Amino acid sequence: MELGSSQMTARQIEKLVERSSELKSELVAFVQGARFARRLDARLDEAADRLGFLDEATAIQTIDHFALQHLLADGSTVVERFVAQRRPPLPEDERAMLLGWRDVVEGVFEVQRLDHGAAILHNLLDDLVYRVHSNMGRRALGKLRNGFFVAARVVPLHPDTDAWLVSGNLTTYPPGDGPELAQVAAQTLAVHPQLLCRNPEMLRRAWEMQAEARADFIELFGTDLLVLEPGQAQDQLREYHRHRQEKALAALNDQAAAQTSIGGPSLDELSSLPEEMLSADSVAVVCDETEGLCYYADFGRLDALFADPSLTRDRTHLAQLREYLNDDSVSPMVIRRLVQRHPENVDAVFRALLRKPAFTWERDGEALLHRRKKRHCEHEPLPSVTPVGDRLAELLRTERRHRR
Repeated sequence: MELGSSQMTARQIEKLVERSSELKSELVAFVQGARFARRLDARLDEAADRLGFLDEATAIQTIDHFALQHLLADGSTVVERFVAQRRPPLPEDERAMLLGWRDVVEGVFEVQRLDHGAAILHNLLDDLVYRVHSNMGRRALGKLRNGFFVAARVVPLHPDTDAWLVSGNLTTYPPGDGPELAQVAAQTLAVHPQLLCRNPEMLRRAWEMQAEARADFIELFGTDLLVLEPGQAQDQLREYHRHRQEKALAALNDQAAAQTSIGGPSLDELSSLPEEMLSADSVAVVCDETEGLCYYADFGRLDALFADPSLTRDRTHLAQLREYLNDDSVSPMVIRRLVQRHPENVDAVFRALLRKPAFTWERDGEALLHRRKKRHCEHEPLPSVTPVGDRLAELLRTERRHRR
């Protein structure tokens, strides 16, 4: 899928690029002014601590991120402050252009070609193609060659065009670095699946892959939730992942095969529980329709509590439920699972926990979860399975051959 068609003429786009250069210079000066000095210096110090030094490229990227994406105390961004406070006020058209820059795309791009002062870049992360300009002039893109790779941040040039603009630094890599960069891209996708949201086709594919993985789990175990001792849980996970790998090997050209091998994890790595789970009395292995494969320690104790509300007299059981309810890393899904397993006892358990004799789950349950699990409830769910585009999959296969 390609982004970059435009109803504007080439000359109109050229003028926008020229104007963007002037406005970006003003914005950077605003960012580096006294009012933001302390906060910007803190961001630059953090970047230097991560690397052990602060080079020019990192400083540029840090300033750019601070200008466009860093949230101030009131929830606004620096670029919004600039647009609101700039004197004389900007025309509405230019306000729209600057505010559009908050939509930053960070990616690892492969150069497809140069075309009349723009670079046609394929993003390995979201599998989209961007038509990208530079407000540093055509020479800034002139060093690019077909087949090169670029790590860059790009922003929309203007709401009335699908053209994009380099924002910050461009780091170029020769074609031979593609397999190594592909590994970085795959790891980035695994950590940040929200990057798929820009490409509806990739997002759709991710949900389909997750549904298939869940169907395999249910086919193998007859349920989507297992409650086991940690050692047994790892044995069952090994069986599940072996089944998935065998199925993938039977269809090497299927996307699931490419997904199974991202990063090259071994069967032992796939089957290993997080370290903190190994000392638990029990572990719930859940293959949820929305959240995918996940694990919860000491679920068996809570399951026993909901099965027998008289256990509310045991502080250990209530403390475990309170921890689940207050821990931001615990999804509301797992509490809903307990409710679904023992609907006849849920009111008694929560009345004891909350010391509210009038509490009913039907009336008060979801409001409770929204208060205690606000971060989870405010965001659209994302699939836990991360597909890759054909080009990224090809580069990953090359990288694995190099490792052998």
